[in-house]
Amino acid sequence: MIGAPSTGLLRSACTGPVDVAADRLPISNKSLIHMTSVLLLRQGPRGLLPLQADLEAAGMAVLAVVEDCSKLVQAAVQHAPDLVVGEAPRPDETLFKATHTLAEVLPKPVLLFTPDADAAHIERATAAGVHAWVVNGYGAERLRPLVHLAQARFGREQALLEQLRDVSQRFEERKQVERAKGILMRARALSDDDAFQILRTASMHTNQRLGQVSEQIIQSAHFAEAVNRAGQLRMLSQRLVKLHLLRLADVQSRQQQALLDDSVQRVDANLAWLGKGLSQPSFGDLLGLLGSTWQALKASFRGKPVAGQVQQVDDLADRLLQDAERLTASLQHAGAVASLQVLNVAGRQRMLSQRFAKMTLMDLLGIEDSATGRSAAMTDVQGDFERALAYLNGLPLSTPDIRTALDEAALGWQQMLAATPQDRRPAGRDRLARMETVAHASEALLDRFEQLSTHYERSMQMLMG
Repeated sequence: MIGAPSTGLLRSACTGPVDVAADRLPISNKSLIHMTSVLLLRQGPRGLLPLQADLEAAGMAVLAVVEDCSKLVQAAVQHAPDLVVGEAPRPDETLFKATHTLAEVLPKPVLLFTPDADAAHIERATAAGVHAWVVNGYGAERLRPLVHLAQARFGREQALLEQLRDVSQRFEERKQVERAKGILMRARALSDDDAFQILRTASMHTNQRLGQVSEQIIQSAHFAEAVNRAGQLRMLSQRLVKLHLLRLADVQSRQQQALLDDSVQRVDANLAWLGKGLSQPSFGDLLGLLGSTWQALKASFRGKPVAGQVQQVDDLADRLLQDAERLTASLQHAGAVASLQVLNVAGRQRMLSQRFAKMTLMDLLGIEDSATGRSAAMTDVQGDFERALAYLNGLPLSTPDIRTALDEAALGWQQMLAATPQDRRPAGRDRLARMETVAHASEALLDRFEQLSTHYERSMQMLMG
């Protein structure tokens, strides 16, 4: 990189007095008089150049001498020098790897003296973070200017890298803004200008950059969709058993079969989306449990329902419910958005409606179970549903669409309760009518809470975190 007539390998005489007292100070005290600190690198244990003495004579403090290139980064981290100065009589890949790692971990100006004029090595040194590669040009009187050259080149390199990072950040922020605008436009049916105005207003109110606000919206939307999809798996685990029972009872079998096939496809689609959209290190174990349970349950829906296998199917469905519950709760906490709890509660209502319908059908079909156990379980589900409904009705997070859907959900819930057996188990046409009511009311309830979950997922409070 830099060549000059060789002055030989003899040490040049010092020009001017040397402050012996200062030279004897500990390194920590030398820093108080603003001496440039140097980490000395020797390629091999026996140095040919009098670098240490000449650097100190030139007013620089040698903090340490490194004779093993592989320890360069460790020494730089330990001593934090202003620059690295060294000699490389036989430059090799070990040296270049060391300076390259240093440039990545702890960038410093690097000045190396060498007899190697190989153009390939000069190019390699430049790419590996060497700022001054001095070929056959060592001299004590040249040390300070060469140090300043290495520092100037390093400073310029860092300034260019900072400019590049700034341009890259602005470009990435622009992409984030466009994505966030798209989310707002789809969720709230806004124009491009209106969506951008919302972002600007949020940026000013929160004293954040547009890119930061946009990233928050993107993350909120991502976790909201993940919570919604995982919540759907909870619901689908119970809906599948409900539809299985309706097929067993021969209640509108063709229609129930179509709904069952649709439910199976939805489980597959949601698991595929979650598998691609979620972090495997964070959620892979939970997704693995879900996938394993689902494969066992999925096989139960092939062919005609058999009464003797209903309990086995229900047990597998409850395992799927528990697996999905764990994933949903983990996603809610990982999302770090308080309004995700609202989405989780609304989504859970879908599951509770289907679970209550499933239990009602089991009761109507006379499927054996502890009467006290099922009755208590149905009471618990009813209590959970009605408490959550009251919670959602009391939220300020509301729109006319949300209010209408909640009112319709309350009406559908009363219809479901009306079909539930009380003192005696109905038979004949009464039983069939009740099962048809459960089938209709549970699907209507599901539809309302699907709408509510979508409204909450796309609400401004959710998207803005």
